[in-house]
Amino acid sequence: MPDYDAIIVGSGPNGLAAAITLARQGLAVLLLEAKPTIGGGMRTAELTLPGFRHDICSAIHPLGMGSPFFRTLDLGQFGLQWLQPDLPLTHPFDDGTAVSLHRSLAETAGQFGPDAARYQCLLAQPVADWDKIAHEFLGPLGLPRHPVALARFGLRALWPAAALAQTLFRSGKARAFFAGMAAHAIMPLEWPLTAAFGLVLGALGHGVGWPLPRGGSQSIADALAGYLRLLGGEIVTGHEVKALRDLPPARAVLLDITPRQLLAIAGEALPSGYRRQLQRYRYGPGVFKVDWALSEPIPWTAGACRRAGTVHLGAALEEIALSERGVWQGKLAERPYTLVTQQSLFDNTRAPAGQHTGWAYCHVPHGSTADMTGAIEAQIERFAPGFRDTILARHTMTAQALQRYNANYVGGDINGGVQNWRQLFTRPTPQLDPYTTPLPGLFLCSSATPPGGGVHGMCGYHAAQSALRRCF
Repeated sequence: MPDYDAIIVGSGPNGLAAAITLARQGLAVLLLEAKPTIGGGMRTAELTLPGFRHDICSAIHPLGMGSPFFRTLDLGQFGLQWLQPDLPLTHPFDDGTAVSLHRSLAETAGQFGPDAARYQCLLAQPVADWDKIAHEFLGPLGLPRHPVALARFGLRALWPAAALAQTLFRSGKARAFFAGMAAHAIMPLEWPLTAAFGLVLGALGHGVGWPLPRGGSQSIADALAGYLRLLGGEIVTGHEVKALRDLPPARAVLLDITPRQLLAIAGEALPSGYRRQLQRYRYGPGVFKVDWALSEPIPWTAGACRRAGTVHLGAALEEIALSERGVWQGKLAERPYTLVTQQSLFDNTRAPAGQHTGWAYCHVPHGSTADMTGAIEAQIERFAPGFRDTILARHTMTAQALQRYNANYVGGDINGGVQNWRQLFTRPTPQLDPYTTPLPGLFLCSSATPPGGGVHGMCGYHAAQSALRRCF
């Protein structure tokens, strides 16, 4: 008999979700993590100055509360506390004004004047149908359980975000606001399916908010680990797996890694055809990230930005689209689309009393070593004059540095691979069960499987369900 029923390699949200799903069935589960601490993209550390706690990767978690899997777990008993900013999202403009995503759909729509009814019509159905859409969108392709809801969503989701915004909205502000949400796709906004990202994030903002975990994203990882240990699961850190033969016997092995690491770990054991498919897997652009220790909150010109957990910077759809298109052409934007979060405004554990943290990133070409600090800070200064005067210290990570930190971020790609129409549901290879490999008992459970990137655990949950069907 094996020493363990299942072994999971990697302790990101999907590795932990897979381990919990299997342990809930009474199986003996071992989770291995190469780093000294668990978490993958959910780690928090003092990157700048003592007392300033920064989220190294993920920071704001609409899918954390909107995930069908996480909703089945009582993580509050393990210390996880979700904090809701006054405003989930704000988007400022050069004239000193801003538009905000309010929890109220009507209140948000009311900011868009002649486009109010159009915005409300666009988001009303995704908000009402979110629970149904989540089961369809956050998993592998299959017979839909809610075909009507999926069809209603798909009619808009299949559009390129730029085309949908330009067709639907008359005002530049409404177009830019939607483009800012859709640009989380890290794809040119002229590509099909990019509208889906804007619709999902908008629906989540109105339906569950864009919350942050008290104490940092590490709190999510720690709560998941606490839940796993309560079920009898074992976690070993500081244990890098370089080859499958290094693992103890088990009926099932689930790898929270991307195709590049699978090729390195499994090597010649994989059939040549499957290896070629993995080698063709596409990774996307990277990100450049900055964390700041600040003497005071960011001095945004628009007052609404001072109440927001997340701020999107890009004054027009055309500016955002140019930035996102450029990174696919190997170009660095002079005015990059920039995502800023302000956790310390709502979480007093993040910085010493009276001081604050800032977190931001922009998209860059795959594997870029470029330092975008100046461009990002110029974007913030554009909408918050005097920002540079508040900086006490900063910490930066290039796309290549992110890959060194987390091997799953190949070339700085935080989504584990391109999420376009070719790879959204066929990642990492086209097959009915995308979590299986040609090796019996070996499964992939990372963001390189459906539904892709994000802190939602659904890749791990579905991979574990596949393992339960095939191995137990």
